[in-house]
Amino acid sequence: MLVVMKPDATEAEISAVKRKIVSLGYRPHEIPGAQRIAIGITGNREKIEAELFGLMGGVDQAIPVSKPYKLVGREAQPEDTVIEVERVTVGGAELAIIAGPCSVESARQLLETARAVREAGAQFLRGGAYKPRSSPYAFQGMKEEGLILLREAKAETGLKIVTEVRDILTLSAVAEVADIVQIGARNMANFGLLEAVGELRKPVLLKRGMSATIEELLMAAEYILARGNLNVILCERGIRTFEPATRNTLDLNAVPVLKKLSHLPVIVDPSHGIGMWEGVPAMALAAVAAGADGLMIEVHHDPGSALSDGYQSLKPARFRALMEKLRQLAPVVGRSLGVEVAG
Repeated sequence: MLVVMKPDATEAEISAVKRKIVSLGYRPHEIPGAQRIAIGITGNREKIEAELFGLMGGVDQAIPVSKPYKLVGREAQPEDTVIEVERVTVGGAELAIIAGPCSVESARQLLETARAVREAGAQFLRGGAYKPRSSPYAFQGMKEEGLILLREAKAETGLKIVTEVRDILTLSAVAEVADIVQIGARNMANFGLLEAVGELRKPVLLKRGMSATIEELLMAAEYILARGNLNVILCERGIRTFEPATRNTLDLNAVPVLKKLSHLPVIVDPSHGIGMWEGVPAMALAAVAAGADGLMIEVHHDPGSALSDGYQSLKPARFRALMEKLRQLAPVVGRSLGVEVAG
């Protein structure tokens, strides 16, 4: 159920509706809109009668929600969500570009790459301090030292930080440094972690699981919104199929489908999607043409020496060339891309 308030509804009337929802044993979720506030209701297993709210002061209408995801869907909020991260937006007209190495490996590696992506026009620096890996013997990241280096890179370059949280134990340390907390594909169904980041009130980038359906991705996002954090960015990063020629199959179908079903911003990670640096530019351009709100691209100053995912990382010069192509494409699809920063 979604209770849509009138544009001139008072705070007292909104509070009264919330108290009514709580009194029924359910949970209210205030959803700010462009012109009015809606209040989503979760926790009910049976149908809620619209008449319970129809005569309350300030209520415009009560609308049943047919989808299992009550808060992330367009029924709850018809307008696109635009997330602001220190005066940079994700989901607005300007494309959000997140770039950097898969893993933080050293101060030199991180700073050289950070300077290069900033000069090319990226607004966000990615880099894993904690790296959940398929093998327990693979490089797991620099952990706390990696977080320190990310903080230093932000101080020098001004780039906002996107870094992955491994589990609840490392969440507080990661949240202190990250401007956007990343939930990796392996943790998309870690429901305890999803609930924990839902308590943060800090933007969360939620990657689609390797074998997850679109609905499962939206339900994972629902866990976060249900805890009160409305600042979620969905990320398509490729799914596991029968095709062995690429690392994953980048599901660009998901972009327009997600944009139709949900109001949340959608970005694409073509690096993991195709898994080979030669194909990253083509998939990045295709993602923007499909309607993505931004991109997450792996860039490394020396991919041959990378401790993880070097084969899918662009060198800085190749990333700069891709950004120039994106600047040409963006206006064609009604988008913009920030100007290149002088070195």
